[in-house]
Amino acid sequence: DDKPRAPDAAQGYGADGASQQQGPSMEDFSKLMVQLDQATAEAADFKDRLIRSVADFDNFRRRTTREKEDIRRFASAALVEDLLPVIDNMALALDSARKHHPEASGVIDGVDMIYSQFRNVLKNHGVEEVAPQGQPFDPNLHESIAHQASAEVPEGSVLAVTRTGYTLNGRLIRPATVVLSAGPQKQED
Repeated sequence: DDKPRAPDAAQGYGADGASQQQGPSMEDFSKLMVQLDQATAEAADFKDRLIRSVADFDNFRRRTTREKEDIRRFASAALVEDLLPVIDNMALALDSARKHHPEASGVIDGVDMIYSQFRNVLKNHGVEEVAPQGQPFDPNLHESIAHQASAEVPEGSVLAVTRTGYTLNGRLIRPATVVLSAGPQKQED
């Protein structure tokens, strides 16, 4: 019997030959949609976490680079702070020698050259003097120890520097100690 037979209902086909197997039900479709929504939300969460992690890593890298640079720039701060009294004393010694021992000008000139060389070495390593003679008072850079009347220097400006201040690569190491002008002396009746 080589004739093709018509499919019957027992084989899952209808009388018209169409398959009677049904596709997913609405319940199955709803479950799949819920799973798809969950997977989409999870993917969005992972993407958000990835973006945040990359941004955090970039911030960490920049902060670490900046901190390493600061460490390099300010590693010598303790040494500079220890050397400042030596610079102060050398300047005081030179001033005193010039006033009281002018006959030793050759030695004084030699020590002055060493003092200048020492200051230049510090300057080459980022140390700058804060000597604000005649400038307006800046509490970020100056420390006032007194007020004194002056007709030449405006009130609130630095009349005299009693101790030079210093910065290291723009950061204050020691404020300049100053005497401020109180303006012209007021005449009392």
